[in-house]
Amino acid sequence: MYIVFIGPPGAGKGTQCRRLVEYLRIPHLSTGDMLRQAQQQKTELGRVATTYMEQGKLVPDHLILEIVRLRLQQDDCDEGCLFDGFPRTREQATALESDLASRNGGLNLALELRVDEAELIERVSRRAQTEHRDDDAAATLQERLRVYRSQTAPILDFYRKRGNLASVNGLGTPDEVFQRIRHEVDSRRNGQGNGQGNTPT
Repeated sequence: MYIVFIGPPGAGKGTQCRRLVEYLRIPHLSTGDMLRQAQQQKTELGRVATTYMEQGKLVPDHLILEIVRLRLQQDDCDEGCLFDGFPRTREQATALESDLASRNGGLNLALELRVDEAELIERVSRRAQTEHRDDDAAATLQERLRVYRSQTAPILDFYRKRGNLASVNGLGTPDEVFQRIRHEVDSRRNGQGNGQGNTPT
């Protein structure tokens, strides 16, 4: 299965990504990891991407897409993968759809992990106290949430119109949340439903 995983900071997406790739036995494709690997390997793409990151700029869509395309060519992606942190724009989503069109029918599912903003702030505040993460500071979190909302709304709409979107309630224990995710994945994998409804709590 080819799955896009979408979720705001503090939603527990990292935990659920790990569970899902283990459950489906597919690779976890994080654009951040792929960029770091390209930098470490000193590839031409990595070198060009580094020039943008060193200036504090976003890496352009065409570079991100090329890095993703190269990763998809590896054998372990033949049966599917989990995209984490990608796509971030409607343009990236459109390009990914085109790239996957020849692969077993394309993208199978876009999973949105949905958590109320007040709960996100409380979760991240607790995490900041216990893990001392700079990116969990209150002002930083508000900016990350603002960027997430502005970037993600068009992506969710893109997949909703294509019948690929499933919104999963992210409240509860990790086991409870994963049970909902697994329900959506299994339904789509077994050809049941359209993945557009909210998973029951």
